[in-house]
Amino acid sequence: MFKKALFPGKYIQGQGALVELPAVMEGLGRRGLILASPTSRANILPARGLDASSNSNIIETFGGECSERELTRVSEIIQQVNVDVVAAVGGGKTIDTAKIAADRAGVPVVVAPTIASTDAPCSGCAVIYSDDNVFESVCYQKMNPAAVIVDETVIVQAPVRFLVSGMGDALATWFEADSCRRTQSANACGGLSTTVGLHVARLCYDILLEYGLAAKIACENQAVTPAFSRIVEANTLLSGIGFESGGLAAAHSIHNGLTALEETHAFFHGEKVAFGVLAGLQLSDAPPAVMDTVYGFCEAVGLPTTLADLDLANVDRARLTLVAQKACAPEECIHHEAGEITPENVLHALLAADALGRARKTSSR
Repeated sequence: MFKKALFPGKYIQGQGALVELPAVMEGLGRRGLILASPTSRANILPARGLDASSNSNIIETFGGECSERELTRVSEIIQQVNVDVVAAVGGGKTIDTAKIAADRAGVPVVVAPTIASTDAPCSGCAVIYSDDNVFESVCYQKMNPAAVIVDETVIVQAPVRFLVSGMGDALATWFEADSCRRTQSANACGGLSTTVGLHVARLCYDILLEYGLAAKIACENQAVTPAFSRIVEANTLLSGIGFESGGLAAAHSIHNGLTALEETHAFFHGEKVAFGVLAGLQLSDAPPAVMDTVYGFCEAVGLPTTLADLDLANVDRARLTLVAQKACAPEECIHHEAGEITPENVLHALLAADALGRARKTSSR
C-alpha cells in the first residue's frame, strides 16, 4: 500500500465565519442548495442574513436521519433543480447527508457545522443509519468537502454536551491511528498512515488533555476563549484529518456495536466512542499510566466511563455479547488492532472498562 492522506479543500474558523458561506458557494457553483437542520433554518441562517428572503441559494430542511430515505429525498431535489453545489448547516447527520447526496450527484459540498460534536465536517466519509438510528454502513466520498466553515459564535451557543461529545470522538483519534501504525493497517484513505496524519492525531490528543476542561468551562459560560477555539479546532479539523489519514480501530467499532442496544440511542456519537476508547485500551493492554490519564480526562470533562453512564447499568451478558459481535463484524476496523480480536475478547474488554470506571467512581467519593 502507498501512504495516503486526505484534507478538506479550505478551512475557515472564527467568530462570525458563517458570513463567508455565500461567497464560498458562489465560487464553486451557480445553483446552490443549503441543507439546514431545523434549528439552523429557523434561527441561525436568518440571524446572519442567510435566510430564503436574502439568499439566492435554495434552502431545504434536513429530515432528521442520515438514512437512505432522506438521501433519496435530497438527491431528488438536487436533480430536479440542477444544483451544482451543496452546503450543510447543522450537526453531524445533516452534514453526512449533504456529503453523501453531493457525492452521488458529482457536485462539491461545503460544510458549516453548528456544533463541534464530531469530526465529520472535514472528512470524506459519512455514516448511514436506519430510520431507527441503528448504524448500517460507512459511505466514502470521492472527495473531501471543498470548504469547511466553522463559526465559533454559533458553536459556543450550543449546549456544552455537544462540545464534550466532540472531545470524546477526538479522544479516539490518536489511539486508533497508533494502532493502525503498529499493525500497518489501512487508514480511511485506503493507504498507510502518513507522518503528517500521525502527528496531527497526536496533536489532537495533546490539545484535548491540555485545554479540554478549560474549553468546557468557557462553553458553559458562552465565552469564546483561546482554549475553546483550540478544542473546536481539535474536535473538527485535527480529529478529522487525524482519523482519516491515521486510521480507525477499536473505539469506533465498539461505538457501532453499542448502537445495537436501544438504550444507547439517546447518547451522542462521541459519548459512545469515548467508552469505546476505554474498552479499546483494555483490549490493547495499554499501560496503567495511560489508563489513568484517559479515565481522568473523561471524568474531568464528563464523558462516560461506565456502562451505567450509557444507561446500561442493568445490561446482561447476553445483550452485551451482541455489542461485541457487532463490533467484530468482518468489515469493522477493530481488526486493525494487534492480537486476536474475537467477540469474547471484546466482551471482556467492555466488562473490564466498566469495572475500572466503577472502581474509580467509588474511590473518589
